[in-house]
Amino acid sequence: MLILMAGLPGSGKTTLCRELASRLSGVVLNKDDIRTALFSPELIEYSTEQDDFCQKVMLETAEYIFAKHPELRVFLDGRTFSKSYQIKQAIAAAEALKQPWRILECVCSVETARQRLEAQLGEHPAANRDYALYVRMKTGFEEITSKKTIIPTEQTLGVCVQLAQAALG
Repeated sequence: MLILMAGLPGSGKTTLCRELASRLSGVVLNKDDIRTALFSPELIEYSTEQDDFCQKVMLETAEYIFAKHPELRVFLDGRTFSKSYQIKQAIAAAEALKQPWRILECVCSVETARQRLEAQLGEHPAANRDYALYVRMKTGFEEITSKKTIIPTEQTLGVCVQLAQAALG
């Protein structure tokens, strides 16, 4: 199963994703980790072009994993999936691989996201991840029209995990 972790920066995607992967013996493919592995610091751009390239690498990696272990759950993390084309690409990849897919959209209040982002400044692999990025992403976020499960991440992690596990089956 291919699982897309969608939501704005600071919405709790990575926290939930890591916990789910741990409990479900899943694999996490994180865009920011892939970018850091592929590009030296002077070549990191935080551009749409580079983000799309990293998503392509994530999807190719998922394809490789599924070829060897079709029973695994592969989580795509580190991308907001704020544009419909990003979701369409991931769904098309899952369908080509004959894998079911799910979208977990993490949501929280603006203030919670701001507090989380400020608390994590300098700790995240993406150097551009701050409240200003959140505001820019929020204004351009396209509503996800594909089937999804909304996870309100201001609840406890345990409750969020239960909601997500129910959606994943």
